[in-house]
Amino acid sequence: MNPITLIIIYFTIFLGPLITMFSTNLFLMWIGLEMNLLAIIPLMVNYTNPRSTEAATKYFLTQATASMIFLLSTILNFMQSGMWILQPQTNTYIITLTFISLAMKLGLAPFHSWLPEVTQGISIQTGLILLTWQKIAPLSILFQIHELTDPNILMTSAILSILIGAWNGLNQTQTRKIMAYSSISHMGWMISILPFNPSLTMLNLTIYIILTTPMFMILHTNSSTTINSMSLMWNKTPMLMPMTALILLSTGGLPPLTGFLPKWTIIYELLKNNNTILATTMAMMALINLFFYTRLIYSTTLTTFPTSNNFKMMIHHNKPKTNTFISSLTTTSTMTLPLSPLLIP
Repeated sequence: MNPITLIIIYFTIFLGPLITMFSTNLFLMWIGLEMNLLAIIPLMVNYTNPRSTEAATKYFLTQATASMIFLLSTILNFMQSGMWILQPQTNTYIITLTFISLAMKLGLAPFHSWLPEVTQGISIQTGLILLTWQKIAPLSILFQIHELTDPNILMTSAILSILIGAWNGLNQTQTRKIMAYSSISHMGWMISILPFNPSLTMLNLTIYIILTTPMFMILHTNSSTTINSMSLMWNKTPMLMPMTALILLSTGGLPPLTGFLPKWTIIYELLKNNNTILATTMAMMALINLFFYTRLIYSTTLTTFPTSNNFKMMIHHNKPKTNTFISSLTTTSTMTLPLSPLLIP
């Protein structure tokens, strides 16, 4: 693709969520969401194969439907109140419509089906943008309207997302699908705490991005699209093996790594608000997530799959790839827990 075109596309992707975040006008928020949607489509179809075209089509149809519902709720709100912002006296159905549109954009259950399929059909770099940066704009709108949204709807969507993200991730062999179901589960954790302490949602989102980014960079470095292909990491990039294990354990929420911090604070906050059953269910589902992360670690670091002698000698001929950025992100994703007194709001 033309470098100037790429610069314009990436600038639009960068600008869209910023417009949404720093705006209180619903129409401007919608414009930011549309910029985000239209800019990422060329990146999805950049690799000309039927799978990427199918993924881009699914993504466009789902996101366009969500944008249409969001615009509908914005117009209905303007017709009712004459204002471009949601008010406490806004009709409950309008707020529910807004939440449904944002849930579709985030891939929250029960509107999650598109996310694993789209992530599987696009490149690893575009998948990273889809599962991290594209989540910021819808979450920022939810952050602004969480006081008006019915907590029961938020809780139902959150627990469904955590259940589906955990159970469906168990039987996957494709790394991109595993990361997609991991994203659905993490989004459920973020939404569950939104009615009680929205600052923890932002903390969870930040840590989720810090954990997901180096994992996708490692997958891209090794071109690992399946669990079996990750088993060749010992030969291609042996230095990345311990980093992969640490990042996956941290993503699963194993103490004393960074990923334990959001789960610990969210469960504590839910228990403080007498949501014992919800907190217990979420903790149990986190164990299932940790199981399939551990399965990835097992195939990456603890097994040596049958290979030819020539392939075993690759390490002597190819200089192992190293990346300082991956190393620094790995350090952040594993050693931030001691700073928790400064991070917890």
